[in-house]
Amino acid sequence: MSKNNFMFKPFPLLSGRHTQTITAFFLAIQRHPPSITRFVHLEDGTKVLMEVTTPLGWDEKTPTVVIVHGFLGSHKSSYSVRLAKKLVRRGVRSIRLNLRGCGNRSEYVSQMCRVESSDAVWQVLKEIKRETPYSSLIVIGFSLGGNIILKMGGERGKDLLNVVNKIIAINPPIDIHASILLVSKNKIYERFFIRALKVEGKYLYKPFKGMLPFKTSKSMSISEFNRAYVIPQMGFSNTEDYYAACSSGHLIPSIRVPSHILCARDDPFVDCSIFDTIQVPNNVDILITEHGGHLGYLGVPGQIGGFHWMYFILFQWIFET
Repeated sequence: MSKNNFMFKPFPLLSGRHTQTITAFFLAIQRHPPSITRFVHLEDGTKVLMEVTTPLGWDEKTPTVVIVHGFLGSHKSSYSVRLAKKLVRRGVRSIRLNLRGCGNRSEYVSQMCRVESSDAVWQVLKEIKRETPYSSLIVIGFSLGGNIILKMGGERGKDLLNVVNKIIAINPPIDIHASILLVSKNKIYERFFIRALKVEGKYLYKPFKGMLPFKTSKSMSISEFNRAYVIPQMGFSNTEDYYAACSSGHLIPSIRVPSHILCARDDPFVDCSIFDTIQVPNNVDILITEHGGHLGYLGVPGQIGGFHWMYFILFQWIFET
């Protein structure tokens, strides 16, 4: 576990897990940093979109940070935008990567986002490294994006060292089944996610060839949604195989690239105690805070880390020597 001395202290009025999570979710940013939209062609013939923000005077001596969003997110997610804006002020190039089927250009892909697939991210990273081989590459994943890049790190092992210098995962659900069970305990969260999934499914049905007809019931749970729609669509025969394919926890011991993981014990979606059951290699640093919720970490202004403490710790890790 981490020996970091900068432990998180929540803002007094926002100390609860739900207030941290919900407040951070609604702290949206209206103005995005200037960026160029680019597409990367994947080996299966699909394309993924990324927004590239390059500071004036940037050269390859400066790092490149690739940002991978979370569940139902995109390059427009507030945490991705806020980080990109902070990076450009530090002279660092950022690339906000959209997973398959995410963002505002889903017509350019032929599959929905596969949460178990890290191969697309790996292909994008290799392309970025090929174009700018002397820029150190740091990959940051938020929530589900964090799980995906940890999975990629475990799958690629030593090969990742030739492409990526560091991976950072924030609140990664490394056991997807455990996270679904946690969400199901809070009907407000579950109903929110189900509504979002229904909208997403109906939106994606038309542009994606071969997608199954979309049918849901009013009382459907996330587990039922996965069994009835997602798992068959992704080609799995049962929930056990699907959840195992999605989760990164069992692959963390195989990660060879320097890595950081941030998790909060009061996260309503991620059970941090799972990390206690994993044999973590020395190159993987895990910082677990008592508070912070899910992608919250709203701290005390004027104290170390300030109000947006999550970005403070991110910059500690990005620029560490």
